[in-house]
Amino acid sequence: MNRYEALRRDVPEWFREDPEGIRILTDPASVRAARRQVTAALDPGRGGRFGALWARLRAVLRPIPAGVVSAGRHLWYLRDAVRFPDGRLGLYDRVLPPPGSSPGVVVLPLVGPEARVVLIEHYRHATRDRHWEAVRGFGDPGATAAENVARELREEIAATPTALVPLGEVHPDTGLLGHRVALYAARVDGIGEIEKGEAIRRAITVAPDEAERMVADGRITDGFTIAALYRARLAGVFEAGPPGDVLESGTSDQ
Repeated sequence: MNRYEALRRDVPEWFREDPEGIRILTDPASVRAARRQVTAALDPGRGGRFGALWARLRAVLRPIPAGVVSAGRHLWYLRDAVRFPDGRLGLYDRVLPPPGSSPGVVVLPLVGPEARVVLIEHYRHATRDRHWEAVRGFGDPGATAAENVARELREEIAATPTALVPLGEVHPDTGLLGHRVALYAARVDGIGEIEKGEAIRRAITVAPDEAERMVADGRITDGFTIAALYRARLAGVFEAGPPGDVLESGTSDQ
């Protein structure tokens, strides 16, 4: 728990409280009680009285761990001991970006005077399937939004942004993820060689209306891409044609 306690001290925004929300427990006795209760509920024991007794003993001696489960370059996995508003104790998992990282970016690349949308066919390990997506990636520590956008476009489709339009932010999964992701439309100078090392098979360009039809008929299911297309439509990006010089690449942040 030492690393977890250091996070409580160094990143207090990860642990801010709401009087009517889910309280994060700090008292060691309460944390132990939450761990034991969850362990016992998950494994009630089998084989009669002896099995139930052994399950209770296991809950005391080897309860489910809490704290920092793992900490990687892009994702930190925390398991908090909590008290719910109805008084129940439990454990709640959440995934966050590393402390000090900049927000990830989702970029809707647009090419030509018709503002055709660039989509990439990306194989994703989590679903073990291919998905039509916009360009996206994690933010680098200390990088501006424009720098993150330019890097992802360069890495995934070998493109250079000539102008960006910020489309706001989204929280991709408020039940599990603490991430905040910035959405952009970007005018690009064309498409180069795609990054096959990241399991991108190909890139295509489609009219904005066709991209939206792909959402409607289920060819696009990626939530980030759907959000970027919707925000672009709301912002009038497609009606107005390619984005203007709202944010020049690499010169400033949001």
